[in-house]
Amino acid sequence: MRPWNSSLRWGAAVTLSGALTAVVTPPAAAAADYSLAGSTSAGSQIEKVEGIQGTARYQDLDGTLGHDVSGHQGAVDWGAAWQAGGRFVYVKATEGTGYVNPQFAQQYSGSYGVGMIRGAYHFARPDVSSGAEQANYFVDHGGGWSPDGKTLPGALDAEYNPYGDACYGKDPIAMSLWLADFSNTYRARTGRFPAIYTSTSWWNKCTGGNAGFGANPLWVARYNDVIGALPPSWQHQTIWQYADAGSLPGDQNLFDGSLQRLSDFALDR
Repeated sequence: MRPWNSSLRWGAAVTLSGALTAVVTPPAAAAADYSLAGSTSAGSQIEKVEGIQGTARYQDLDGTLGHDVSGHQGAVDWGAAWQAGGRFVYVKATEGTGYVNPQFAQQYSGSYGVGMIRGAYHFARPDVSSGAEQANYFVDHGGGWSPDGKTLPGALDAEYNPYGDACYGKDPIAMSLWLADFSNTYRARTGRFPAIYTSTSWWNKCTGGNAGFGANPLWVARYNDVIGALPPSWQHQTIWQYADAGSLPGDQNLFDGSLQRLSDFALDR
């Protein structure tokens, strides 16, 4: 057996026996796993890890009722959702850099068609590519924003990893940098900071309680009668995901304000 030649470098041409030429290439990276992408949605992993401690009744809450949907819900009856009181919705658009919700067009355009204020969200996969790459993928596949009063800023769904380690193999500093990379790239592309969807427990565990994201609107998940403590970056939430089921398709959400305030938020004013 010939000894390993330390002079060889990946991609370099190597002459064998003075005649044959071979190219040494790095091993192919393992393909990212998107096998669960059809079922991963805002809160799907938070519910699995943190559970449900109670369910707030929207009739008792002060704000504007909305919901969020993904490909898991299929084609949504938007007329029925409007009649049930839904006035806004977030629709899953993408995951990582390898998945697009096949129901996105029906869900995103259909909700707009009945008068809802709608936005798109991206399921973060910090284990497969950079924050900038994923922000660009999201914007390029439906996650943009326009100042029409009917489009919410895109949202970044940052929650427990459905494919492995809860924090995607990143320590708090690396995770915080990844989130900032996504946020800054999204703002550069659209002019808006993305909303951040998360739970207080995940945020504290995976970012170390980073308090540097106060410019991003907070969409917080907690399935309880009360909202409880918020992550350190925020003094108040913009949206509270308070239940995983209810009168509307998908998860139940409450915007912290009137319908006019929701429209103002969509307009960034």
